[in-house]
Amino acid sequence: MITGSFDPNTPPIFTPKDIFGEVDCLADICIITFSKVVLEHVLAHFPCRKIASLPALNGDQAVYLLENQTPRIAFYMSPITSAGAGLKMEDAAAAIGARRFVLFGSCGALDSALTEGHLIVPTQAYRDEGLSYHYAPAAPYIAVKNADRVAGILKDLGIPHVKGRAWTTDALYRETRANMEQRKAEGCIAVDMECSGLQALCDFHGFDYYTFFYSGDLLDAPAWEQRILCNDSEIDHQLNNFLVALEIAKRV
Repeated sequence: MITGSFDPNTPPIFTPKDIFGEVDCLADICIITFSKVVLEHVLAHFPCRKIASLPALNGDQAVYLLENQTPRIAFYMSPITSAGAGLKMEDAAAAIGARRFVLFGSCGALDSALTEGHLIVPTQAYRDEGLSYHYAPAAPYIAVKNADRVAGILKDLGIPHVKGRAWTTDALYRETRANMEQRKAEGCIAVDMECSGLQALCDFHGFDYYTFFYSGDLLDAPAWEQRILCNDSEIDHQLNNFLVALEIAKRV
């Protein structure tokens, strides 16, 4: 069973170092987005230079360094889901030497009364995905270790936010009502597709992971509410939250 897949005793057959070799540390921290719009906006409005290329069968993905920033801040666009995002995080860490990552993106709200108008800082993530079971012993939840640090920065910036558990699942179209109600009963206020997997990966390698969400759609309603997901408001939220991620990267 996948929940028994964690093997801390034998080495992997190959690692990212077999692809990238030994590299100098090119960045102190790396911001990750899932949005092509954000990527294009950053490249158009911030001085950047390409510092690495992450190979993929469906096209290489560039990693950029934001010029004139302290600390040295890198930036790239990730595929979605724990498996896709985890693979690229491993590659980016090997290619540029970064060991701290700031990731932001949309999520589904499970408690609109708490999350409306607030950024969401996950404190624990329910492991309803496959990646984490290869990086950590089986358990229902994993602690998001830097949640208090992220929440503290948002407080300093005067940004409304709420902390709570998240439900991480790779199966977007299998978020059933019964499963949602069970996660809500356990204190989950949001559903995402990466958090638990990436936290497990970072714990395993000793990386620091800083993450926050904003709610795109609403699940805790009689019928699914699409809200800002995939419309012009989504674009505005993504761009604004890149600036939040940039502030977090500067302060951690």
